[in-house]
Amino acid sequence: MLFRSNTSTQRKQANDPRNQFTCLRCVLVLTLFGWHSCTNQAHAHKPSDSYLKITGGGEQLAVQWDIALKDLEFLIGLDTNHDGDITWGELKSKRESIADYALDRLEMSADGIACNLRVAELLVTQHSDGAYAVLQLEADGPGDATLIEINYDLLFELDPTHRGLVLYNNGSVSSTHVLSPNSRMLELRTSDTSLWSTLRDYIWEGIWHIWIGFDHILFLISLLIPAVLVRQQGQWEPVEAFRPASKEVLKIVTVFTIAHSITLWLAVMEYVTLPGWIVEATIAFSIIVTSVNNLWPVLPLSGWMIAFAFGLVHGFGFANVLLDLGLSSAALAVSLFGFNVGVELGQLAIVLVFLPIAYALRGTKFYELVILKAGSVVIAIIAALWMIERIGNYAILPF
Repeated sequence: MLFRSNTSTQRKQANDPRNQFTCLRCVLVLTLFGWHSCTNQAHAHKPSDSYLKITGGGEQLAVQWDIALKDLEFLIGLDTNHDGDITWGELKSKRESIADYALDRLEMSADGIACNLRVAELLVTQHSDGAYAVLQLEADGPGDATLIEINYDLLFELDPTHRGLVLYNNGSVSSTHVLSPNSRMLELRTSDTSLWSTLRDYIWEGIWHIWIGFDHILFLISLLIPAVLVRQQGQWEPVEAFRPASKEVLKIVTVFTIAHSITLWLAVMEYVTLPGWIVEATIAFSIIVTSVNNLWPVLPLSGWMIAFAFGLVHGFGFANVLLDLGLSSAALAVSLFGFNVGVELGQLAIVLVFLPIAYALRGTKFYELVILKAGSVVIAIIAALWMIERIGNYAILPF
């Protein structure tokens, strides 16, 4: 078995393998049980990606395209006997369908001459979020081409969060690029040693990742909700001035940034690597904890301390993607740094919208009952459903 599918095509990870505390304890037990029982069949909730690796320097361009089996199952159907498992035999039997579908959505040219793409070999590999089909392509383009043009259109019509991650390497120059629905064409200049384009691309991807990353948004909001309140004699009371609230928010955003930086540095140096499913399940768990803590402050930590502790885990969320690319140290460092900067800019945009509204409403019953209490309950429920999805191979929510 290469991949276990279901009707929702959820991701599968195949890597190595009483009182106010009641709710939190139950969640912890559920999480530990889920992690233990799913060690060999856990799932990542990472956005859909494919990996296009182009190697120059030889007589001809060498192209490798890794596409997730979960995406191919959704697009063309690989599980022919509908038993929930995708085998090597089923994958091989769909080779022509895979080639036709994929190559209809990828065009390349080298120095202005169109490349005739052909699938030379079909293989399988593992990335941080599961099994991928590997298309070894013959491109008949000159290996010393100075300009490679790519037109990429895989999955964009069905999944606007999908990204095509491009890695070019010719032995002396290495660069990485991101293809998205708003940037489907890439002019790749192979003699360009500047990392600016990589930095620019990943700053934007960081911003976009926050704006479409509902889990990151809900984690941030669950931390910001009590920022305009102060705990007095077991009750939340509104802060008297904007400055204390803004200082608390500044602490939260700053330590979250620091936590991201630490995590990304560790990932770049490969001192710490975590399976994608553990990262994504823990992100969901962090949202539950912060939301429950808004209702019953069971953690002996302030908001910025919680932001730092869980920010370390959130920072791994995108690192696995870049590590899967096999980037050089310089390109990986620039990509991670740019993405982290983009994440912080995306967070700042959310803060600038949320904080003035929260401050204006902080002393009202609406804020207490709807934003603080009902809002925290809703966020906790959504996060609990995400956690079940990510460790149990279910599709419950449409986002």
